[in-house]
Order: sequence, then structure tokens, then C-alpha cells
Amino acid sequence: MTIKAVTFDLWDTIVDDDSDEALRAERGLRSKKDERRFQIWQALSDVKPIDYERVGLAYDTAEAGFNVVWKECHINWTIEQRIRVVLAGLNRQVTEPVFNRLVAGHANMEVDIPPKPIDGIQRALQELSSRYKLCVVSDAIVTPGTGLRKILQKHGLKQYFSGFAFSDEIGHAKPHPAMFQSASEQLGVKLTEIVHVGDRDHNDVKGPHAVGAKAILFTAARPDDRAITDADAICDTHHDLPAIVDRLASAS
Repeated sequence: MTIKAVTFDLWDTIVDDDSDEALRAERGLRSKKDERRFQIWQALSDVKPIDYERVGLAYDTAEAGFNVVWKECHINWTIEQRIRVVLAGLNRQVTEPVFNRLVAGHANMEVDIPPKPIDGIQRALQELSSRYKLCVVSDAIVTPGTGLRKILQKHGLKQYFSGFAFSDEIGHAKPHPAMFQSASEQLGVKLTEIVHVGDRDHNDVKGPHAVGAKAILFTAARPDDRAITDADAICDTHHDLPAIVDRLASAS
């Protein structure tokens, strides 16, 4: 069965995950981690004083819970759910307008100052989209799918994709089969006609392999899994990606 579609992880595959932190620092802004905690602390302090350290502890506890659900149940809590968990841990409430403002503050942080695209990605997408259908298959860790589309749009990359499978919209996170099944349905191809590109062996190699798709481990931004992967190919730079995909397609 030939390859008809290529799906892409977003973080550390299309964009460099924490490259926006340097931009924030240059502008004298807090890190994303500190800013999220500060926003909740400030919202609560406007009503009744609260120790910043207490807010930080509640946020860290909520993050630990998020990670367990993400890694073991393959579900990403939405921003709304995460903030509610933090507030519940503090036994505090906020008004609906304040809550909505907190959600927007979290959701737009990486949209307002987006992470940088990885070198060579636009040219690779341009070339691949002339021969294959393309889809993003990505977990929405903090920024929701609506925001991730805006990031792609800002970088001039959204135009190359015919589908988007984001975990907050699908209801599951990689490596859950639903993520890849959604891509298959959106693109109108069989799972066996897909090759997925991503940086994590557990999510981006074992996930597609479990549903019959092929997988390419991308190592330019995150080479951690290079020695342990059973990917069909390893790609160290986007400049090589089209040729790697074509080689897998011709061999299938």
C-alpha cells in the first residue's frame, strides 16, 4: 500500500517548543510557567490576599495530575479543567468574567508570542503538499487547537494542511488511536497509507505503528529517542524529509 498522506506532530517537529521563552525574556516578560501562576495569583489577590507560594504549589499539584492523566489515560485536560483544578485545590472561586479572562490569558500566551518554526519546515511542507495530503496530529498541552491553528497561520504554514487532529478537540492524546483515525478520516485515506513525523518514540512512532501507519522520528529539536526508536526512518533535518517520505512511499 503506497503512502498517500503525511501527518505531523507540532511541538519540536514543526515549531521549536520553548523558543518563545527567549523572546519573552528579551521583552522583560515572565516565563510562561511563571506567568500562568501569576495570572491566577493576581486574580485571586484582587478579591482576597493569598500567598504566591500557595498558588504555585496548587498549580504544581494540578500539573502533576495533568501529567498522570496525559501519560496513563492519553487525555489532555483543557485549560478550563486545569484552572478549575487549581482553584479547587485552593478552595477559591472567581466570577465567570474573571475565569474567562484566565482561560484567555493561558490560551493566547503562545499565540501572542509564538514559538519559532524549525529550520526548513516551510520548504518541506511546500514540497510534500504537492504530492501528499498533510495533517497535523498534535497534543494541545496548554494552547488549544484554535490557538495552534493561529500559530501555524502566523508562520504561513497552515495553508499546507488539509486536516488537524488536536487532542483537546478529539478527546484523546497521542498515542491513542483516535488521533490517527481522525487524521485518516479527515484526509480520506487509509491508516496504512499514512506516514507520521514526530519527535517522541512513544507517541509518534509506537502510536502510528499500532494502527498500521509508518513513522519517521524527527530529531532536529529533540534527539532524545534516537537510540531507542523502531521508526521506519530517522530524519535529522527537514531538508531531508521529502526524500525520506518518497523513499518510504516507493518501498511500500
